[in-house]
Amino acid sequence: MASWKPAELIGSLVTAISPAVAPDGQSVVFTAKRVDLEANRYPSRLWVAEEGGRPRPLTNGPADGGAAWAPDCSMIAFTSMRAADKEFTLHLLPMDGPGETLTLATRNEAISGVAFSPDGEWLAFVSRCRGPRYDETDPAKQPPRRITRFLHRLDGAGWTYDRPNHVWIVPTDGTAAPIDLTPGEFSFDQLSWLPDSTGLVVSGQGHDTFDRDLATDLYRISLTGERTALTDRTGVYQFPSVGPDGRQVAFIGIDDPETYPQNPKVGLLDLTTLRRTWVSGSFDRSFMPTAGCRAPVWTPAGLLALAEDRGDTSVYLVDPDGTAEPQRVTATDQVVSGFDAAGGLVAATVAVLDRPAELYLGPFGAELERVTGLSDRVVSRLALGRAERFTSPSSGSVEVDTWVFTPPEFDAAGSYPVLLNVHGGPFTQYGNTFFDEAQLQAAAGYIVVMSNPRGSSGRETGWGQAIMGPTHGSAPGTGWGSVDVDDVLAALDETLRRFPAADAGRVGMLGGSYGGYMATWLAAHHGDRFRAICSERAVNNLLSEEWNSDIATTFRVEHGATHLAQPAEYLRMSPITYVDRITTPMLIVHSEDDLRCPITQAEELFVALRMLGRDVEFVRFPAEGHELSRSGSPRHRVQRAELLLEFFARHLSPA
Repeated sequence: MASWKPAELIGSLVTAISPAVAPDGQSVVFTAKRVDLEANRYPSRLWVAEEGGRPRPLTNGPADGGAAWAPDCSMIAFTSMRAADKEFTLHLLPMDGPGETLTLATRNEAISGVAFSPDGEWLAFVSRCRGPRYDETDPAKQPPRRITRFLHRLDGAGWTYDRPNHVWIVPTDGTAAPIDLTPGEFSFDQLSWLPDSTGLVVSGQGHDTFDRDLATDLYRISLTGERTALTDRTGVYQFPSVGPDGRQVAFIGIDDPETYPQNPKVGLLDLTTLRRTWVSGSFDRSFMPTAGCRAPVWTPAGLLALAEDRGDTSVYLVDPDGTAEPQRVTATDQVVSGFDAAGGLVAATVAVLDRPAELYLGPFGAELERVTGLSDRVVSRLALGRAERFTSPSSGSVEVDTWVFTPPEFDAAGSYPVLLNVHGGPFTQYGNTFFDEAQLQAAAGYIVVMSNPRGSSGRETGWGQAIMGPTHGSAPGTGWGSVDVDDVLAALDETLRRFPAADAGRVGMLGGSYGGYMATWLAAHHGDRFRAICSERAVNNLLSEEWNSDIATTFRVEHGATHLAQPAEYLRMSPITYVDRITTPMLIVHSEDDLRCPITQAEELFVALRMLGRDVEFVRFPAEGHELSRSGSPRHRVQRAELLLEFFARHLSPA
């Protein structure tokens, strides 16, 4: 067993994110984000790297990021929180010589999506616009909220109906205040400039029924705020990228908002005819990957876009004519979380199984090389578990991608408890990337099992849609708690077969969100396989989730009919329906400010199990949302890791 503790790993994490390549291809600016346990925050600052040179810090932080290059490479724009607490700022920093940092905007909401106009005279960005109720800081004096649409608040963002995302512009000479190009009640973001600097193409939901039809459109917006819809409320079209000649817009999307999941594709929109074509061919994979998404990048050779494939996330070259299949341009067995390309240089932030994301650089067409060592401390000082990837045979003659992490000092002749992990989503994927939770569990002496069961992303559309509701109108499946269960158990069984040191009598299980759903479901239906189970931020009652969640009313696109039309079907797939069958000791973990799976989901389960006299513990984290395990306060992340390990140590010790 490793001697290090969760705080040592979580407190040492440093990650490279958001690379931005200079237009001349000579430099890259990126953000280095780390964990500060003492301050209980995530400081970040900008770094700069030149091909062949040693990367160096560019700013001091403590909250710098979102860099964008000026067209002539003379300066960068970046976002920060350098002013008073909760004030977000936009700055210009000279890059061609000494000079002062200029502040262009100060806002009470976060700033993102920063982009220079091609003529260099404007900066565009996205920031929420607060309604008048927020002028009164005392909530007890604020007027009541008047709600007229669904999707009026979002996990991690809070109330959004009166804080819509707007697109803003500000002159780069600092002579005027920012101008709101999209005033009003609707949200717009993900912007791309037209080559003549007369306007932008943005993504948004600028129509009255967006909360019911779930459509997202592309719009052209002039510098005077004149808005023209480019698509027709029939699909989800996002991440626009205007071509260099201004005649076409590349984007990522799907044509049918009523069917989820689908593999989003790369498309082109002709700005004259408004004709849309899909150009990513028969490569049936998601171009909106779990690890992160960005707009396609135009290069002389074609479009570069991110896609995921069976645990990998890679940059692919997509033919704008759609006549050739996309070609992978980054290596296998890794996950690219962000990239950029310009002037013949490609930059990417890349994670592998034993190292968090670092910056990789290389000429277009060549293999990228790692140029940073931000995580050298983690890799050199902490003994990490070893990962092995294989496939597990399951029902229907399918092969399930599976990863197993073994403890750092693994002895094949020994005996180890096992922890089965199930990811959220379900349309997400585990993959060939650094996963702190797997390393924490392996270091504590567990054999760790992870897999991508049917319903996950990273494979063909049919794989993701296999567990859609049986009554779905366009892509019926077998529903949650069916073949996905077969696949998860198949991964466990194959692990026990391949690793004799894995003790089948000491198996625990844990998962969050949809993984929490699976934890409660397995406790009710296969509890005899497990000594203990942790159900975290779970949806336990699909029926009540449809009126409590921040995305309430949208689950019909996966389950089929609405909860009003078929409440029995929602209850049939709900673990809470079978709660009387649960006898396995359970740990319930939930965040009190979780809007995606509200804490009432955990309370329903706890109340039922306690009334039945079962062995159950309920841990509630204050001031945290659905993303606690990934982006919650660092101290809460450490406390969460410690309590999970303590729970399983109690229940999975040798008989």
